[in-house]
Amino acid sequence: MQNLAAITVHSTGTASDSAIFIATFLACLVEMVEALTIVVAVGKSVNFKVALIAAGFSAIVLSILILIVGEPIIHFVPLKVLQFAIGLILLYFGFKWIRKAILRAAGLKAKHDEAKIYQENVEKLSKLKEDTKTSMKFRFLKFLDTPIKREGFSMAFNGVFIEGLEVVIIVVSLSSANKSLSISSLGALAALVVVAIAGFIFTKALTGVPENALKMTVGIMLMSFGTFYIGEGATLKWPGKDLFILALVAIFGLIALISTSVLKLTKAKSTKP
Repeated sequence: MQNLAAITVHSTGTASDSAIFIATFLACLVEMVEALTIVVAVGKSVNFKVALIAAGFSAIVLSILILIVGEPIIHFVPLKVLQFAIGLILLYFGFKWIRKAILRAAGLKAKHDEAKIYQENVEKLSKLKEDTKTSMKFRFLKFLDTPIKREGFSMAFNGVFIEGLEVVIIVVSLSSANKSLSISSLGALAALVVVAIAGFIFTKALTGVPENALKMTVGIMLMSFGTFYIGEGATLKWPGKDLFILALVAIFGLIALISTSVLKLTKAKSTKP
């Protein structure tokens, strides 16, 4: 988050390109790590050709969705209306991620276990036999000539698409700041490259990534951007213009820290005999 210090002041009061890139990169990194878990599980259980083609098809569909939805929104919707609406969306995602991260950090919710999810997907596919009832899904793709290949393709495609939908929303939302898809798309692409390289090197899910801390950080950033955009949409004059995002990051970070500490203390007291 220190990179946010590079934010520059613009006459429009919108967040700088560097802040948008960082926020998009981190948010997409979380979602893509989760998608990678499914893709690698399919690759290990079926074969990597099926898994990678499925992921590629899903990525193409999501890219088309960004262009179809994103371009008209950021170019034809009035900026103030767009900022207010996008602010609400980012607040929703930010609050959802912070809430889960706080509960997990406080020990009140099980941590998201990529290794466990990976193993569950492998086991699900390993139970499929070549003589199982023929699946009708994706039968038009000739290279999917067995039920396990079709099931694996479906699992990888759906996994990437579902996780990718949040990526689409985040990319389009953060693009509203500078009325361009280019910076947030670059952030998403950078996250994809990092995850793809790591997946290739380790050939299994990134189970070592401190995902809860990453989600907490991203949640704080999305809450900060969301609050900032709502203020912009309501014609509020933020002190220091877009530099005030740093203050919002500090405020929400402090709230998250205090909330985690209070919940930990409450849990400790409740477990005492």
